[in-house]
Amino acid sequence: MQHTSAQYDEVIATCRELFTHKMKDYGSAWRILRLPSLTDQIFIKAQRIRSLQEKKMRKVDEGEASEFIGIVNYAVMALIQLQKDVAAQPDMGVEEATALYDSMTAETKTLMEAKNHDYGEAWRDMRVSSFTDLILQKILRVKQIEDNEGKTTVSEGIAANYQDMINYAVFALIKLNS
Repeated sequence: MQHTSAQYDEVIATCRELFTHKMKDYGSAWRILRLPSLTDQIFIKAQRIRSLQEKKMRKVDEGEASEFIGIVNYAVMALIQLQKDVAAQPDMGVEEATALYDSMTAETKTLMEAKNHDYGEAWRDMRVSSFTDLILQKILRVKQIEDNEGKTTVSEGIAANYQDMINYAVFALIKLNS
């Protein structure tokens, strides 16, 4: 499990680095995005991964890894939006955004460690394509919750689904880097 923790941290560091560079280039323009828009961005990334996995031919020179990184970063943005709410204008500097990024990924890693303990690292025997399908399933769940105006009767809420998407994407990246 220590190996998983270190690998997880390496993947998150890569994702965070891209997030920080994009914050420097674009600022916090993403702060105006409503949750359904972020969910749709994650959906686009996951659909492209599935398409790459099924077609095996690509016309754009970006592979699965960059799309999984995008899923991590958009899901973190969604968690931040859940906590801070949508802004009318970009309102956050790099320092505040990365501090929130770190907080969200630390909380998500804690969830991963608890589930990983209970499931006995079963993810290590899974295929990357399964992570893609699970992310797509979580997206469809989030869309349904959004359509229900956030109301659920017995299900976990939106935040838990975004956290699961992050964890599945990190697992996929660990497997792709192995």
